[in-house]
Amino acid sequence: MSHTNPLLAALHLASPALPVGGFAYSQGLEQAVEDRWVSSMEQAYVWIRDVMVLSLSRQELPLWLACHRAALIQDWQALRAANDALHALRETAEFRLESVQMGHSMAKLFKQWQGGDVLLALTDLRWVYPSAHAALSAVSGIDAQMALTAYLWSWVENQTIAAVKIIPLGQIEGQILLHRLKSDIETAIQNAMSISPEDVGSAAVGLAIASARHESQYSRLFRS
Repeated sequence: MSHTNPLLAALHLASPALPVGGFAYSQGLEQAVEDRWVSSMEQAYVWIRDVMVLSLSRQELPLWLACHRAALIQDWQALRAANDALHALRETAEFRLESVQMGHSMAKLFKQWQGGDVLLALTDLRWVYPSAHAALSAVSGIDAQMALTAYLWSWVENQTIAAVKIIPLGQIEGQILLHRLKSDIETAIQNAMSISPEDVGSAAVGLAIASARHESQYSRLFRS
């Protein structure tokens, strides 16, 4: 069976209309704003860039790539191992809840996607979002670089929208942020592709602290 145009499939997976709930999470950014670590467009850029390049690209994204490779050749044991690693490496209860909730929501879409039926047989797998996204991308015929670009664009867009809402920034500043982050997306992908799953690791202590503190933040817009 031929696949849908891969670019269209990648754009669909990156769409804010995809019902996985990414808009509900700031991934620690809301607490960083509350603590005055981030209070301007420049500081928002540094925060988002550093989380992506220094944390995601060294830990989450190499495992995303491992999930994509495993699904491509239907190595379900390797997919389970990478999925379990992604779950275990969530630093806080909020991050774990976010990843599991979004993974569960993504898995509900498998039956709608061309090629997604093969993933429905993995009934014992507790999907987390990166593995569900990577596996669905692979079985949909989207190559790893295009799919990972779509994954990161969606993440950057959600972070930017969160910054616009809670700092707050204007819409024009939000667009400037997105333009500046495009080259950092490319850097993050290059980093991820150079790291094997056995060598993943990150020490984003400030991010973990922000996430943990956010669990008890008095007033908040986002779930993480």
